Amino acid sequence: MGICFSNQIKAESPFCTGVISSKSVSGNGTELSNPSSKDSSASITPAPWSEGVISSKNVSGNGTELSNPSSKASSTSIPQIPRSEGEILQSSNLKSFTFSDCVISSKNVSRNGTEFSNPSSKASSASIPQIPWSEGTELSNSSSKATSSSIPLVPRSEGEILHSSKLKRFTFNDLKAATRNFRPESYLGKGSFGHVYKGWVDEHSLAASKSGFGMVIAVKWLNREGWQGHNEWLAEINYLGQLHHPNLVNLIGYCLEDDHRLLVYEFMPKGSMGNHLFTRGFYLRPLSWNLRMKIALGAARGLAFLHSAEVKVIHRDFKTYNILLDSNYNAKISDFGLARDGPIGDKTHISTQVKGTFGYTAPDYLRTGHLTTKVDVYSFGVVLVEILSGKKAIDKNRPRGEENLVEWAKPYLLNEHRIMRILDPRLKWQHPMGQALKAAALAFQCLSLEPKFRPNMDEVVTSLEQALESNGCSKNDQNHHQSD
Repeated sequence: MGICFSNQIKAESPFCTGVISSKSVSGNGTELSNPSSKDSSASITPAPWSEGVISSKNVSGNGTELSNPSSKASSTSIPQIPRSEGEILQSSNLKSFTFSDCVISSKNVSRNGTEFSNPSSKASSASIPQIPWSEGTELSNSSSKATSSSIPLVPRSEGEILHSSKLKRFTFNDLKAATRNFRPESYLGKGSFGHVYKGWVDEHSLAASKSGFGMVIAVKWLNREGWQGHNEWLAEINYLGQLHHPNLVNLIGYCLEDDHRLLVYEFMPKGSMGNHLFTRGFYLRPLSWNLRMKIALGAARGLAFLHSAEVKVIHRDFKTYNILLDSNYNAKISDFGLARDGPIGDKTHISTQVKGTFGYTAPDYLRTGHLTTKVDVYSFGVVLVEILSGKKAIDKNRPRGEENLVEWAKPYLLNEHRIMRILDPRLKWQHPMGQALKAAALAFQCLSLEPKFRPNMDEVVTSLEQALESNGCSKNDQNHHQSD
């Protein structure tokens, strides 16, 4: 499948091919006679659990057709595949266990082996051992300060995802009431997922409340049709329903009713980083240098948490519009619809069809489809250049040769004199040159064409922290006032 960019790259299909033939064949594809039937011309219907079977004919290793082994009543005859549950169970030589034989424990465990109490089961005396692939080290202080000490095992089916999360399940009428029937006055904007509306709910019961009373929420209403839109909705619940960190947006609940799919988040009053960087207007002053660096550091910590050994998640669509800001300009990463579990064990990457946003996607990922955490690191490098320059990653309205920000800016990132050509003039020279040079050098590293030369996100966090501390910049600068 080719790659098609608009805002996002086309998604991979969740479907796989089915059974090609119901006949039995030898290793080279030659047809066998039916070993268990008097009518050798009859084909054998494959068992329902034989997904992916190319052919059910029996064949020899070199592809020649075998003689009917059942005609001589040989002890080595091949029995017909059972067709009913009873036949399947009775025909096997497997031991039958009772349920109590098999149950190890009814407790839940996190990815790092930490035990959770199971709210829906009675106590069990046995504990579940640590999942073999969940081995990892403790999070570094620089990468995260998670609000939850451990990360639950990511469920695999839709039912498990929806039922394993502790998210509130809203009805569609609940959200209609909270947003005043999604009226235009409640409309906040449109993102990659769908339209976003502002609403109010009671802080404790989460029931809809009067406008201006209770907790403010942001409601995303999926406007995509088909399987892929549902997949992204489900992925958002899968990850944000389980992962908790100060630099990840907080998902409160969801709605799945008829064809309606909605997500309910904490409201982020300062909007997205992209809006602050790229929106021009008298009502929106440009972000100060200190705030830009604070936001960059917060976003880096969020990515470092995702990439940590305990979590192992690749965001795959990290960009300035997916960095949301609370009332104190604390950065929170959002939009996990394209996120994937990272490679586990000895694997160096996972292979996928390419997804992401044009301009932010690593060239090695575009070329090979090999997904690693270094793909997110490249995207962070693009975002860092956007923060430095105040320019979008891709802008066809810029002069020829400057449409692609990275291609244009990269030659200037390591030169003290030439770097002035890319720094946002709206900063009016309020940036410490030492910090600007260090941030530019870090961006250059993150944008390396070879993934092995890019730093990991823990190293990025450390570099940003050192740059801020060395110049005496306050990480908690809140002396920036803008009208909303």
